[in-house]
Amino acid sequence: MIDRTSPEVRVPRLLIVHHTASPALRAMLEAVLAGARDPELAESGISVEVAPALAANATDVLAADGFVLGTPVNIGYMSGALKHFFDQVYYPCLGAKPGAPYGLYVHGDNNTTGAVRAVQSIATGMGWAEVVKPVTAVGPVGKDAERQCYDLGATVAANLALDRPARRIGTTDG
Repeated sequence: MIDRTSPEVRVPRLLIVHHTASPALRAMLEAVLAGARDPELAESGISVEVAPALAANATDVLAADGFVLGTPVNIGYMSGALKHFFDQVYYPCLGAKPGAPYGLYVHGDNNTTGAVRAVQSIATGMGWAEVVKPVTAVGPVGKDAERQCYDLGATVAANLALDRPARRIGTTDG
């Protein structure tokens, strides 16, 4: 159990940056939040912060220990809002969070490949570590996609609870 009275205790912070432009993305975001706030993780004391992509900034990134990113697909790419977020934080935060765990969820009408590839490329450039396979949903968001989003939120949060960067849960590296 975490001793919250000790001044040396630093609570891990998970930052969820999202562009929620539809009911489908709202369902995915809510599932991610439920997973990140899973009662089994509550004892670890992780702080879960949520920021719309147009409001999140470099200060938010520098204060965070891990990230979940959510975006719709717009013209085969991530949303302009998430791109704006990356444009604002890329150079001020470049290399500031090496190995920080991150996860991604994406919703599209017909194809999510371009959006996933673009976000992965930028996150890799930032030095972040993808710890769970991206959740992609095309068309209506069903219970399976919601369960995957729950697992995504819980996996990224659990990696923060471990507080051991060398041992990642659910890494996509195998």
